[in-house]
Amino acid sequence: MSERTADPIGRRLPDPLAAYWARDIVKIFGTLGVVYALYLFVGFLLGYDLFGQLNSLRRLTFLIVVYGIAALVVNLHWGYAGLFNIGVVGFMAIGVYTATILSRPVAGQNPTGSLPGFGWPLALAVVAGVLAAAAAGYVAALPSLRLRDDYFAIVTLAFAEIVRITFKSSELQELTLFGWTFGTGGGRGIRTFSNPVRDFFATTGQPVVAAVEGLGLDGQVVPDWSYVLVLLAVLVGTYWLIARLSASPFGRVLKGIRDDEEATQSLAKRTASFKIRAFVIGCAILGLLGIVWQGTSSGYITPGRFLPELTFFIWIAVIIGGAGSNTGTVVGSILFVGLVLEGPAQVRRVVDEFVGLSGSAPTFPDALSALGGGNIDPVLLYVFDQTSALRVVLTGLVLIWLLKRRPQGLFGDRREVASSIDLEGRVASRRRDRTETAQGGDAD
Repeated sequence: MSERTADPIGRRLPDPLAAYWARDIVKIFGTLGVVYALYLFVGFLLGYDLFGQLNSLRRLTFLIVVYGIAALVVNLHWGYAGLFNIGVVGFMAIGVYTATILSRPVAGQNPTGSLPGFGWPLALAVVAGVLAAAAAGYVAALPSLRLRDDYFAIVTLAFAEIVRITFKSSELQELTLFGWTFGTGGGRGIRTFSNPVRDFFATTGQPVVAAVEGLGLDGQVVPDWSYVLVLLAVLVGTYWLIARLSASPFGRVLKGIRDDEEATQSLAKRTASFKIRAFVIGCAILGLLGIVWQGTSSGYITPGRFLPELTFFIWIAVIIGGAGSNTGTVVGSILFVGLVLEGPAQVRRVVDEFVGLSGSAPTFPDALSALGGGNIDPVLLYVFDQTSALRVVLTGLVLIWLLKRRPQGLFGDRREVASSIDLEGRVASRRRDRTETAQGGDAD
């Protein structure tokens, strides 16, 4: 057992291991290392080669990063400002659709049969998409912030559904306005801009791809992992931005609003202005996330990608980690993606490889009837064929466990006071000084 030490005034300090674990970066990379190890072990069981292992970890990392960015925004809204935003996907859709429509070639220059656009440069279109999401957040926040808690959540959810249904509308599939022809593609969707990272390696970065292929690997590893690293930089930037905001006077006011808005108003703070600014900042980040996630990753977007289910999954990641903790939010994203979102598919692959299930069970009653005859294979087949449903079930079980055992999340018990001064620490120090003085007087 490690030896504990004491500081100059006699307080016992935690042992070195506990102090090491207290670092945020250790929590994040320690959790990520455990999840990576699990996926490498599954890949080993399934006989993956090096490319297979890299591809598996790339998909895992990609999902962790994009869910982490979205979860950090939700943590800014809910964990710091107390804004119950469940319209996350609506602002993502606005960002990516705006950037796509603006960046598509104008009529006459686009390929035959494809929707025209405005012909803007990609960088300018991305900026416009981010600003459009921020403007939409401002418009949604103005009337909605008069409401609180459940009512604000209902409004944001309705706003996201209005956005999705609007983009799905056949009237907006293709239209001409002020001489410009453009459209959203309606329910069939629209092809987005090409991935700039993959374009770079297809042209300028081709020597790097050739060098990797010379090592016996698939050259596609290079652009795919490079794109994930770019998104990782976006995640780090988002984490840094929100951490700086939370530690600033602006962030301390947000925490005060979250804890007691009326008390914060009594200190001459315009709480509505602070909430609107926090909401707009988060919506701008969501617009950028929609572009780099739904836009550049697949090259095609449809309204069906922006269902409320995605928002709920992002919220689960925040709940697992604990609202009010940026580190907990990232750790919650790692655990949610690794164990709940992608876990059922990994278990299915292992079961298929080693158990060798036979038969079929198209419906749940068929599976139960087979179980009554002593055959468990149809039940397992039915369960693992319903991966989406199994994911929802696991999400429910995780929520029930958290509500019973740790309702504040894994790191939600970390105190983040609105004041920059450690008032509790000063009070405790004064009490300790008075106690030591009294003891000294008794000894005399």
